[in-house]
Amino acid sequence: MATALAQIPAARELSSPQQLLEDARVEKALGWFERQTAWITEQTIRINEIPAPPFREGPRAASLRRLLASAGLRVRTDDVGNVIGEKAGRDTRSVILISAHLDTVFPAGTDVRVHREGSRMVAAGISDNGVGLAALVAVAKALDDAKLKTRSTIVFAANVGEEGEGNLRGMRRLVEQYRGRVRAVIAIDGPSVEHVTTMALASRRFEVTITGPGGHSWTDFGMANPIHAMSRGIARFVHVKVPETPRTTFNIGSIEGGTSVNSIPHSAAIKVDLRSESEPEIEKLEAALRETIQAGIEEELSAARERGGTARGNGRLEARFRSVGARPGGELPAGTALLAALQNADRYLGNRSRLERSSTDANIPLSQGIPGISVGAGGRGGGSHSLGEWYDPAGRELGLKRIMLTLLGVAGIEK
Repeated sequence: MATALAQIPAARELSSPQQLLEDARVEKALGWFERQTAWITEQTIRINEIPAPPFREGPRAASLRRLLASAGLRVRTDDVGNVIGEKAGRDTRSVILISAHLDTVFPAGTDVRVHREGSRMVAAGISDNGVGLAALVAVAKALDDAKLKTRSTIVFAANVGEEGEGNLRGMRRLVEQYRGRVRAVIAIDGPSVEHVTTMALASRRFEVTITGPGGHSWTDFGMANPIHAMSRGIARFVHVKVPETPRTTFNIGSIEGGTSVNSIPHSAAIKVDLRSESEPEIEKLEAALRETIQAGIEEELSAARERGGTARGNGRLEARFRSVGARPGGELPAGTALLAALQNADRYLGNRSRLERSSTDANIPLSQGIPGISVGAGGRGGGSHSLGEWYDPAGRELGLKRIMLTLLGVAGIEK
């Protein structure tokens, strides 16, 4: 951890936005965002209308590969599906990674077409993360148009696996590939410029399955039922008390099981998300989940015996817990150059933002002692993870300039 942080120059050594803007190329790069607002909006729509359900980001990745190549980058696709474009700097051993995730939470078949409601663009995934991907391309294009050269190498990545069970696999692979060289990570996620994520929210996700022999609803009535057992366990779990400080949450996000209305099911399954600002609290919550599900099974078996159901399988309910994701926690230390560069940009642009804890691609670098932040692309949005998700691009230039000034602050510019 100490080695990674030691590679970052002291905050006082950074060029301020005013100093950066003494170079006419920087002014030209910032002006590009205002000159190309219509183009950026068009790319946001085109990108969003290419479906990218979890683990099926390929078609959208192909589009991003073409767009990043058009910005003069040397582009490749890695073994997990990340699209990577490199802009070589004077020091190829020093890398600033800037990324936006390709995937959405929506399953295959979801309508991702964009329609207008006044100044808003409405579509599933438009704020999370169609706008982030368009911003990634816009920053690369602006740098290319201004012919800006940097001291550090900048790696632009459209990465896979940020949402749900993707488990941050894209960012994990990126950090692994550039291990020892990456000095800072900037993740673009959503539109908001009112905050910057500097604290990584830890989480664990599980698929819990209860299995049994199954049977006929009439002839085998009374047999222990996996859905009944799961329901009993859920009813217990949702009454578990969690602390407000450190903030701790849980969510049962999906439930499935059974084959027909007149069959006692062979299995029932749920997917559960556990989050906390404290790793020990997550461990307590995981233990509570296991205990309550097992208590639900015991209660259902006892009820089955009381119902006098068929003997077949009454004692054979089993629970299986499978991890489907674990996001590590971490925090950006105060006084690091990356945070100073962002705050310098905010002051220059007259933007006020707060430090926030969230679960983003920045979890991975932060958990490994690499400075990382997650920032918004500009504009306004809402309805994230819903079919009514929306984005209003008004004022987007502020977010794009904020990203550019932060990036150049840590990457440095070459004459």
